[in-house]
Amino acid sequence: MKRRLLFLFVPVLLWAWTGCHQHAPRRRSADPPSNEIWLWQDQVTAAKLLVEPLALQPVGGLVVTSGRVTFDDLKVAHVMSPVTGRVVRIEAQPGQRVKKGDTLAIIESPDVGAAFSDLEKAQADSISAEKDFKRQKELFDVHAGSQRDLEAAQGNYSKAKAELQRASKKAQLLRAGGASLGGQSYTLRAPIGGEIIARNVNPGAEVQGQYSGGTVLELFTIGELDTVWVMADLFEMDLGRIKQGTECLVKVVAYPGRVFKGTADWVSDTLDPATRTAKVRCKLDNADRALKPEMYATAALAVDRQRTLALPRSAILHLGDQTMAFIELGKAPDGRLRFERRPVSVNEELGGEFLPVVRGIVAGERVVISGAILLSGML
Repeated sequence: MKRRLLFLFVPVLLWAWTGCHQHAPRRRSADPPSNEIWLWQDQVTAAKLLVEPLALQPVGGLVVTSGRVTFDDLKVAHVMSPVTGRVVRIEAQPGQRVKKGDTLAIIESPDVGAAFSDLEKAQADSISAEKDFKRQKELFDVHAGSQRDLEAAQGNYSKAKAELQRASKKAQLLRAGGASLGGQSYTLRAPIGGEIIARNVNPGAEVQGQYSGGTVLELFTIGELDTVWVMADLFEMDLGRIKQGTECLVKVVAYPGRVFKGTADWVSDTLDPATRTAKVRCKLDNADRALKPEMYATAALAVDRQRTLALPRSAILHLGDQTMAFIELGKAPDGRLRFERRPVSVNEELGGEFLPVVRGIVAGERVVISGAILLSGML
């Protein structure tokens, strides 16, 4: 009976020892420092941490800045009324295409009648002053008139000619714009061909003339949107890297998955004293009219790359006002892998996937490039 019980007990003991040996807890030699995390290899694998040595990488390539979409100013006209009066008829509507000289609106204005009346009066005064000057000259030549009267007549004649010239120019300007002699109406015409982008006036509205000195309202905006500009701000440190002809990649909020390609065709020679930035102008084709004036835009300007020690953006952690990265330091005494959270300094002004290292890491050190956020949450 005892032999039978011993025979049954030995396999059970062996099974218990083997099982305990296989699942025994891993021995830890010590607790890691406060800025380190120690992990077993299977924990590193489960967390999908990726570690690579710090090496030379191509950095830069893009200068990213903000700006806004504007008209090509050679293809836009802001139309205002040269006369004060009342709008009696609107001939052009938003979205309508017009040619140069097409009628936009009809304005009834006393300025038109007054301008032509002033011209007729100036003509009559000039004729009268000329006759008086000739008569005084004839009398002076035969010693029948005084030099004082001759000089007065000559002065009046000069004033009359000047007034006639002023009235003629004003009438000519109004006539060229659409005013007719003897009437009170003024025809407002399109100064360029294009699309009516905006109309800011309705029939019956009172408008102020450009030459009256009051507040002038822009009645129509005419322009072409097949080509637009993006005016962006360029920081002083990037001025030497951007040249005429630099490729420009533009994104807007309205189309998050689309990139508009253009070219920088002008860089300002002066800086804004308040923002310390210079304006750069990017010209873009806009055949489908997707880009609208005054849209906010992000512009990325392509520049030459350089190779330097750099970290991928995925390795960078921002904790308060500090920039951190996790460095693998090798194995702890108990065999676990050591990861240290270390302050680093990188140049984040350059666009691109990699950021140049300023200090904090040296070449060859192994950096966590994926999973750094997970490690930070373990501290």
